[in-house]
Amino acid sequence: MGKPDTRRLDKAIQQATRKLDAVRNREMWPLDGRERRAVLGGLTSGSYRVVRGNSPGRAERKIETAWQSAETRLVAEIAALQAERQRVVNDAAKTKAAKKSSIWW
Repeated sequence: MGKPDTRRLDKAIQQATRKLDAVRNREMWPLDGRERRAVLGGLTSGSYRVVRGNSPGRAERKIETAWQSAETRLVAEIAALQAERQRVVNDAAKTKAAKKSSIWW
């Protein structure tokens, strides 16, 4: 028995890591619809308040909360994918050990 097939999980982990880096750089493409609406809504209301001469404090907090929730979501996704990958590797090792122990000369 060869190595366990973790290519699909490795690719998903790599993609989620790229998304997390993009969120940390404040790029919009990895956000889901709810997060994107929250960021754009905060930008809209904040710019409206600035034009009116008011402080955009609440809008800035709303935007920061949206970015933090996106980052939290991606960190949790990466952790789940890594746990699943570890489970696959452990199952393959357990199967290999059982196969070796059942063969006796």
